[in-house]
Amino acid sequence: MYLFNRFFRESPMKLYYHPLSGHAHRAHLFLSLVGLPHELTLVDLAAGEQRTPEFLRLNAFGEIPVLDDDGTIIADSNAILVYVARKMGPSHWLPEDLVTEAEIQRWLSVAAGKITYGCCAARLVTVFGVPFNPEEVIQRAHDTLKVIDQTLQGRTWIAGTQEPTIADVALYSYVARAPEGNVDLSEYKAISRWLQRTESLEGFVPFANIVADLKTGEAQ
Repeated sequence: MYLFNRFFRESPMKLYYHPLSGHAHRAHLFLSLVGLPHELTLVDLAAGEQRTPEFLRLNAFGEIPVLDDDGTIIADSNAILVYVARKMGPSHWLPEDLVTEAEIQRWLSVAAGKITYGCCAARLVTVFGVPFNPEEVIQRAHDTLKVIDQTLQGRTWIAGTQEPTIADVALYSYVARAPEGNVDLSEYKAISRWLQRTESLEGFVPFANIVADLKTGEAQ
């Protein structure tokens, strides 16, 4: 766990989240992994709280998560990962080496695009009842998972580093819960080992593995 003791804080950061949002979980997971004091503020998606004027002042897109760092507002899960990593200073989570940073950015883009429209979308069908085409989004998920699994066969962590980076954090939540969207992970042996390595990190917090009673909800 990264010790954040060198930063004096009058109050912890505040993370607006929902426990069933993988986007929110990746932000929560990183704050926990680095040992940064924070408090969770539940956004009631079922009640439409993300569309209230108060929340839209935090994120005009009406999406979670949002990080409030003593008045500095950071919206978007991957932006939160970068912000927190940069605020910490150079570390294995976001090295200053340009090649490694570019590789990390590549996987952040995969998390924001291919994972969102594959593993995440498939889960939205079964957990939230979103009317995507199940066969289409499940196939997208497998297309992406095959590449991730092939990449991990020669690597400990997704960006090719000896220690985890924010790229691993960005990918973890929806890959781990892909079976909730009827995406079978059994054939992806390298992914299975990577999931286990991530879950063994000090400060790891699991992503809720439950059936939602929500009908819809926005996440980013």
